[in-house]
Amino acid sequence: MSNRWLKLWFSIDAPVDRPSYFLSGVFLAAIKYAGDAAFVAHFTGKVWTPIDYFNPVWSLRQSAVGSDAARLLVPMALWALPFLWIGASMSMRRSVDAGRSPWSALLFFIPGLNWLYLASLCLSPSVPPAHASAGAALAQQTQQRRSFQSALLGVLSALPLGLLLVLLQVYGLQRYGSALFIGAPFCMGATAGYFFNRDLPRSPSSSASVGALAVTVACAATLAVALEGAICVAMALPLGAILGALGAQLGRAIALHRALGWLLVLLAALPAAAVAEGNAAQGGLREVLSVVEVDAPPERIWQHVVSFPDLQPPDEWLFRLGVAAPLRARLEGSGVGAVRRCEFTTGTFVEPITAWEAPSRLAFDVASQPAPMLERSPWPGLHPPHLDTVLRSRRGEFRLIALPGGRTRLEGRTWYTLQIDPAPYWALFSDAFIHRIHVRVLRHIKALAERG
Repeated sequence: MSNRWLKLWFSIDAPVDRPSYFLSGVFLAAIKYAGDAAFVAHFTGKVWTPIDYFNPVWSLRQSAVGSDAARLLVPMALWALPFLWIGASMSMRRSVDAGRSPWSALLFFIPGLNWLYLASLCLSPSVPPAHASAGAALAQQTQQRRSFQSALLGVLSALPLGLLLVLLQVYGLQRYGSALFIGAPFCMGATAGYFFNRDLPRSPSSSASVGALAVTVACAATLAVALEGAICVAMALPLGAILGALGAQLGRAIALHRALGWLLVLLAALPAAAVAEGNAAQGGLREVLSVVEVDAPPERIWQHVVSFPDLQPPDEWLFRLGVAAPLRARLEGSGVGAVRRCEFTTGTFVEPITAWEAPSRLAFDVASQPAPMLERSPWPGLHPPHLDTVLRSRRGEFRLIALPGGRTRLEGRTWYTLQIDPAPYWALFSDAFIHRIHVRVLRHIKALAERG
């Protein structure tokens, strides 16, 4: 293979013209497909055709592979890394050659838009700088290119670390602890910050941006390769981006002091900490209380508390995103020992009655529960381990308190446990979700009772 092509693919500053970009894209796509098809054939015995491979609909691509798709995640992710680097680097240099900002290469990472972006680069001619300011324009382009190259190198260096930590912690150890949600984004930010400042010192603010970007790209990658769903990725991103920005400051300091050994020690310690950490501590019962006032006496409300007919299909944005929404409640029997079945969009809660104090108090345990949400993902049927282990409802209660004027204060309570760290951060979301579930049920009961 010609040294010219190797330099073109792996260099960080060699210019890329239109013909070279097109020919490289076709050749490398063929090599990438051949490797992926070989993995599919080896692990599943299936033939992955080019039509299956380039299909933009992830669910159809997965159906072509079959039920063994999970076994392909690690080898195909590792195989994709060099092509990810070459594609992003060449796209950035082609953008500069076409007279665009090097930062437009971020479109390479956005599904759907990336194909339009790549096609436009194959069609755009080279745009040399104007003669009058050729020197200044060239210097500016060079500076922009070097800055973007360093940022890109930092992001791509941190990406494998994030994916491997998710695989180890979630699918290997099945733990959702501090090593995953605090240690991993901080170390990713430190890695990105180191490579961003390695060749030239850059500002703390730009380093923080690169650290946050590295975590953001890693979160998007876990969604793209079906390691996690969109809801959990969205919840983890704010904390991860902040920690990535902080970690980038450490990486910047390590780069400025030429102390690479400290970064290596930090990275080596993270998997060891994940293994030694154990499961996230399961805290005590958390209580969520929600209240509505009903223009009806407790006696009229009680019959709608123990069971209620179908609610309207959920239209709140939270439930449309996939959080479990209550649909109806059915009662089997009466009094203590009866079983209340509360049906949600994800399945049925089985709730044995433990207190029947008509018309003032109904309490129940939760004998079994469905998943707290449906994960949104390009891959259908995604069911990460946290859906079965992290949030567990333990018991619930309705209280009806008579108020003057024939009105009633209707309270709904849920006690639950949360096994994930840092628990105070994740409880912000779980408390809010459970409160919205309460409000949906309580407002339905209120409407039924007030209609008489």
